[in-house]
Amino acid sequence: MTLKLIPIVLSAVIMTFPIPSEIPVIGSHTIMKEAVMKVAEAAVAPKKSDDALATTIRKMWVTAYASTPEETDDTPFITANGTEVRDGIVATNMLPFHTKVMIPRLFGNKVFTVEDRMHPRKKNFIDVWMPTKQKALDMGIGYLDVVVLN
Repeated sequence: MTLKLIPIVLSAVIMTFPIPSEIPVIGSHTIMKEAVMKVAEAAVAPKKSDDALATTIRKMWVTAYASTPEETDDTPFITANGTEVRDGIVATNMLPFHTKVMIPRLFGNKVFTVEDRMHPRKKNFIDVWMPTKQKALDMGIGYLDVVVLN
């Protein structure tokens, strides 16, 4: 499933954080520089979910990464938690290791586990591990609900 950049419709956010007129594009992965970072840092606080399994729903920037040297450190197949990368792993700085999450818009009821970290400047992002760089690029970026489970 290809994810295109979801337009930000909140006029207050757009007025506060204008999007640069020139947005560099690398493949199908759009980078919005400082605008993405500012909006991510101003994300709404988590809200309670009606789902009995869920504790909170957070709006987060959802991206993807692969085990390539330019996207990871010098051990691209080992997570920050010390496990091997595999399907179902996500990286984020916002949640503790072993936290279970779901990204329903993209993956339905699939449950992911936080076992990796991102660059410290990434404050409100979650990065889904993909087996190839092309699959990661094809996913793109979106500002989506992430369900944090008990």
